[in-house]
Amino acid sequence: MWKIMTMIVALAVASVIFAPTVSAQQYPNVGNVKAFSAGANFMSLPGYLRYLVHQLKGQWLSFAEAARVVHQQTGQ
Repeated sequence: MWKIMTMIVALAVASVIFAPTVSAQQYPNVGNVKAFSAGANFMSLPGYLRYLVHQLKGQWLSFAEAARVVHQQTGQ
């Protein structure tokens, strides 16, 4: 039993350490949309990006990740 638990913990740690990094190019481009406008459904750009990714992939980005991607896309 102890070996199984150790293996599970080791796999969990390895999956976090070796998780693939995703570039901003793999997300929908929101850099040309004005924040809080009708084009962004009256959301912030990170919030709008999170919404789009959820609609496309069924997964939620963290706000920090979405803000990082928006920052890369807008060049700020």
